[in-house]
Amino acid sequence: MKAYFIGSGIGALAGAAFLIRDGGIDGRDITIFEKHLPFGGSLDGAALPDGSYSLRGGRMLTTDHYECTWDLLSTIPGASDPSKTIRDETIAFNKVHVAHSQARLVDKNRHKVDVSTMGFTMQDRLELVRLTEASEDKLGKSRITDWLSPPFFTTNFWYMWQTTFAFQPWHSAVEFKRYLHRFMNEFPRIETLAGVKRTVFNQYDAIVKPLTTWLEDHGVKLVGGVDVTDVAIVTDAGKHCVKQLTLKEADKISTVDLGDRDLVFFQNGSMTDATSLGTHDAPPPRLTKQDSQGWTLWETIAAGRPEFGNPASFNASIPESCWESFTVTCRNPRFFDAMQAFSGNEAGTGGLITFTESNWLMSIVLYHQPHFLDQPGDVQVFWGYALHPDRIGNFVPKAMADCGGADILKELCGHLNFDMSVFENATCVPCRLPYITSMFMPREKSDRPLPVPANSKNLAFVSQFVEIPDDVVFTVEYSVRAAQMAVYQLLDIMRAIPPITRHDKSFRVLLDTVEKAFA
Repeated sequence: MKAYFIGSGIGALAGAAFLIRDGGIDGRDITIFEKHLPFGGSLDGAALPDGSYSLRGGRMLTTDHYECTWDLLSTIPGASDPSKTIRDETIAFNKVHVAHSQARLVDKNRHKVDVSTMGFTMQDRLELVRLTEASEDKLGKSRITDWLSPPFFTTNFWYMWQTTFAFQPWHSAVEFKRYLHRFMNEFPRIETLAGVKRTVFNQYDAIVKPLTTWLEDHGVKLVGGVDVTDVAIVTDAGKHCVKQLTLKEADKISTVDLGDRDLVFFQNGSMTDATSLGTHDAPPPRLTKQDSQGWTLWETIAAGRPEFGNPASFNASIPESCWESFTVTCRNPRFFDAMQAFSGNEAGTGGLITFTESNWLMSIVLYHQPHFLDQPGDVQVFWGYALHPDRIGNFVPKAMADCGGADILKELCGHLNFDMSVFENATCVPCRLPYITSMFMPREKSDRPLPVPANSKNLAFVSQFVEIPDDVVFTVEYSVRAAQMAVYQLLDIMRAIPPITRHDKSFRVLLDTVEKAFA
């Protein structure tokens, strides 16, 4: 048996590890094809030629959830101490660097907003309960705004929940409901983000690199610069079976023929497809799927096969799925010192700081330093993002999408009333992400394929665009769980997949949530 992965995101890396660890597959019989380096998909992080750093994003982790992720990472040696697993390394790190935000929301006067109250009216509470208790069939393709009135979107709760998970009011009511249930235990502490766990370094250095090293040590072939452009599928007796892969490397076309027992795992769609970096002085190029061709293979194989999903539900409206992030490399400590004095948090102990009256709806987070394995001691790195890059800034008279990094720092200083000298010699690298919340778009249940469609013999889907009941997309866990489900089903592995922890069924959590809602 040989296994081929199309794409090298965390779902593919996890799937390969599960094949080896739980399926007994020899790593030398596993190949992972990746069009764009480095390996790891959306969990990237890199030093740039000018000595600055870039992160497209940073995923929230918690030890109260992410059951499949911790199951995987409990067997992979860590980045800073190979004698510990990534899981043990992360838990130990967070015991020392405890998260407790003291400046979650900041208003236009640079006042830290009182977030001890969620700011709900009775109507807000009733509408939120109605949405939370509605069935997914009833919610259908409706949007969050179909269930909640305009005042709800000015509450402290909405600002905090929205920016923690990157929701927009026009996103899927089903996905919003799933988050309310899955993370109900975070509701009573959403203002401090006390449940958030950070990795020792950025998630590329802390998770992807040690995981790829483990895979390579087991003989897995990670092949970069190769685009899988076609998948030949033969349908016999109602069962779909992949028979051949077509590969493109530079200008060379080749094929891989599959045997009867061979398996294919396809990362269908990508939330970081067509992303582009700007510079300190220039905005990122406006790329789309026409430039990247990142959705083409899914669109091709789903045509005429509804069980393979409907990518058009997710990639048809960039204005509804796009936001922009930015990474700042500081070469003096003035900004970090000023933020510690303002927020009351040392770097790495706070969470997102959101500027509630920012036209861009800008948030930033200061990590524990160093955030990169190779980061010099006199350099500090932080990350931020904005949910409305199409809007004119409060302090910069143009849309964020038209700004280079210098303008973004000027806008940030305006919200904090800091002198620009705090960013002397700093570099800000903006990143445009046109499909970053595409998995939140309103959709039918059938628009996402199952990890292993019922009529598939050897093809599995591993991504943010598969259907997993009760779990939430835009998490590392979703991709890892999809991979574990796919591997176990195709190999008939009897080991139980870690169940989703139902905090929403806990009497204590329910009581704390009600109490918080009425604060």
